[in-house]
Amino acid sequence: MHILFDKNVPFGLRRFLNPHKNETLDDRGWARLRNGDLIKSAESSGFDLVITADQNIVYQQNLEGRRIALLVLGSNIWPIVRTHAAQIASEVNASKPGTYAFLEMPIPRKSK
Repeated sequence: MHILFDKNVPFGLRRFLNPHKNETLDDRGWARLRNGDLIKSAESSGFDLVITADQNIVYQQNLEGRRIALLVLGSNIWPIVRTHAAQIASEVNASKPGTYAFLEMPIPRKSK
């Protein structure tokens, strides 16, 4: 699977998504693209999935009939994202073209 990381996704997540090929917007020189153009560019460049923490994107983009999937993270704070790495990997593996998934990321509670 070919994954594109939006600019708001922590870079460290890359190491949890092997063997998938992943790139960032900066890798592609797409840092200035807005959501609509980002989805179109990613799809036309052969990406299977865009991972973002932009929770408004689902209201801005219609994925019906698209060949790309979208995974929205409930946080972009690395210590929180890191604790959900297994769930993120599971969502990535389950993604299908034209689908949208939102992954809640509650803050882990410290044991007393």
